[in-house]
Amino acid sequence: MPNSDLLPSLLFKIHENQLALEAAIMELSNWMEARGSADVAENVRGALDTLDRNEEFIKLTLAVLMTPE
Repeated sequence: MPNSDLLPSLLFKIHENQLALEAAIMELSNWMEARGSADVAENVRGALDTLDRNEEFIKLTLAVLMTPE
């Protein structure tokens, strides 16, 4: 398998990791908020918005890269 064929798989795995980290961080944010750290939880959710904004572009790009030519 040429190295160029590995790129879509690598990007897909990085995207999966990003989604898993986002979910884990959101759980921690919810936990912090439940224990009285609403300001910190709000800041964390604000940072997670960046992941949400970029997710659609990442998915579309992966779809293009994984489509056979």
